[in-house]
Amino acid sequence: QLVESGGGLVQAGGSLRLSCAASGRFFSSHVVGWFRQAPGAERDFVAAIRWGSRRTYYTDSVKGRFTISSENAANTVYLQMNSLKPEDTAIYFCGVGSSYSHDTRDYFRWGQGTQVTVSS
Repeated sequence: QLVESGGGLVQAGGSLRLSCAASGRFFSSHVVGWFRQAPGAERDFVAAIRWGSRRTYYTDSVKGRFTISSENAANTVYLQMNSLKPEDTAIYFCGVGSSYSHDTRDYFRWGQGTQVTVSS
């Protein structure tokens, strides 16, 4: 089970840190991804991290603003979001997959999501 937290309402230019905590263990072969879904839109890839190597991946629109990281002892993945923009407003989901992918179908477990709202 995955549980996201850390969402909220913030003004443009502000920061939030999202957490994705696993009730079990992540394995070195796992990839943990953050996706976001705005109203009426598809769930889009934001960032991902390989649990074993900690290699990270980002979509272009968040590079330089968002940072994904992991804390092995806590079985938790974080998404630090800085310089937030109104277009970052969405429900943010974390998912676990066995390979790096931008396709939601490649992730086999999801959290319930956390709402991020950025006001202008």
